[in-house]
Amino acid sequence: MASDRGRYCLREVLPFIAMVMVECTNVGLSTIFKAASNKGLDYHVFMVYTYVISTLVAIPLTFIFHRKTELPPIRITFLLQMFLIGCMGFTAQMVGYKGIEYASPTLGSAMSNLTPACTFVLAILFRMEKLTIRRLSSQAKIIGTIVSICGALIVVLYKGPTIIRSVAPSTSLNSLFDPSTIVQSQWVIGGGLLALEYVIVSIWYIFQAKVVREYPAELLVVFFYNLSCTIISTPVCFIAQPNLSAWKIKLDIGLAAILYSGIVGSFGTIVHTWGLHVKGPVYVALFRPLSIAIAAVMGVIVLGDALYLGSIIGAITISFGFYVVMWAKTQEDVCEELEGCNQLDSSASTEHVPLLKGYNTKEGKKEAKP
Repeated sequence: MASDRGRYCLREVLPFIAMVMVECTNVGLSTIFKAASNKGLDYHVFMVYTYVISTLVAIPLTFIFHRKTELPPIRITFLLQMFLIGCMGFTAQMVGYKGIEYASPTLGSAMSNLTPACTFVLAILFRMEKLTIRRLSSQAKIIGTIVSICGALIVVLYKGPTIIRSVAPSTSLNSLFDPSTIVQSQWVIGGGLLALEYVIVSIWYIFQAKVVREYPAELLVVFFYNLSCTIISTPVCFIAQPNLSAWKIKLDIGLAAILYSGIVGSFGTIVHTWGLHVKGPVYVALFRPLSIAIAAVMGVIVLGDALYLGSIIGAITISFGFYVVMWAKTQEDVCEELEGCNQLDSSASTEHVPLLKGYNTKEGKKEAKP
């Protein structure tokens, strides 16, 4: 009984808590980057320094946790795969940070709703996710995904009456990143870049999940991913930003944003890679719409934002969609375990049946003789 509870916590509870924590850190990262970019931090400089710090963070972790682990040999195909994933990750982050510069973290959280749907379709195409329309679990996954996306859209599009009034309007997230202060053309360009980012992120999830299944060492995969991003981003960003004065970091919010992204963001990448290995790409992508609800909650608790009825309705809708999808995933896991047990039982029975038949046949022949 205790082993079953421990297995359930490891397979269901721990990934859920880890993904929610990562989404919280991602919302904080978008916010602090926007504040740093408003102070003059160039996103090319930000990305290079972030990748360098993330690579340095991954080195000791890889040595500590994988020094006694028997791993497959590192081949050229693996390095090429990591380089390709690094290209996708770098491209997604580059267009994403540029989109946040043009628009706002709130729009970035809204555009993250594209990730679950795109990942779900790609996972079906790559046969990483089973979809049988007649099965109740498959129907529940589709409905739950749509409901969670609709809940996130409610938070963005419907404000409603105020439930909790703003305590400190001057420090409100909405006052810092008010869409009305952004030029309409910039808002459209930013939205397009953010949409492109999350489409690329969906592809990144699929390829990263395939690599981790073939090479089950999350920390080592993350290290090579960060190293590839560092190698790719350094010449590209130096060409894009040749002004050397922009590469000098001062002791201000720019340095805080780089350290936060390099250290905390590195652990977020590790958790995402582990989640892709344990639960699959669709499970990880489903937590993206949570960022909107998390941003609303963090705004009320930390920044004193006002709490609106739309945020409450949207959060409840997102939670319901999550519950439906998690129930469907659990049902599929149970069915797979039962099918595995049935296959073992059937294989065991087929192994013994010919021996018994042969024995009975021989006995029958022996008894038939006079």
